[in-house]
Amino acid sequence: MGSKTVDEAGVETGAEAQRDKETVDVTKEAPEAKENTSAESAVDETDASDDLAEEQADEQDEAADGKGASGASAGVGQGAAAIVSAGLGLVSLTGSWIGTIAQARESLYGQLEAAQGVSVATQIKQVYADSWNANALVAGVFALIALLVGVAVLVRPAFGDPDRAPQTPWIKSVAWAGVSLGFLGLVLAAVKYSDILLSTPTVG
Repeated sequence: MGSKTVDEAGVETGAEAQRDKETVDVTKEAPEAKENTSAESAVDETDASDDLAEEQADEQDEAADGKGASGASAGVGQGAAAIVSAGLGLVSLTGSWIGTIAQARESLYGQLEAAQGVSVATQIKQVYADSWNANALVAGVFALIALLVGVAVLVRPAFGDPDRAPQTPWIKSVAWAGVSLGFLGLVLAAVKYSDILLSTPTVG
């Protein structure tokens, strides 16, 4: 009887010791599991913050590319307009085929009217003066358009997006050339039309 009691007590004591040991092991493993979970959470948060930073950087790059593209397209348009202004100003000084056709047309009308027996002074006015004035008028129109286009190019940055790239120097130079040529062409057309330059001959 006594040995049985001792055996049962020993078995029970061994079982309790085993359970205590397992409890201690679980208790020791619990902080390690918590540390691993905390480390994984920190890594996940770091990855998420990195992804967010990359997305923001991509959005900023896209916005910068969009502004750069719009600025480049605006620069191309302004450069083309400046070249057109300079070209029209040069045409107003040197003459154009439209002015030549208008002058020939007025001269033809004058010759047809002169054939009906009008006076010499009238013939001179109809054949020479009217055709000369027609040429001067066409040149003045070209000069005025050149002047307006050049001025529009120069004042365009003042009414545009402030974040847009500034106007390049060559565009300003060509635009100023167009304005200058247009102004000279307009003055020349005015003095030609008013007979100040190369006036119509008179009959004594």
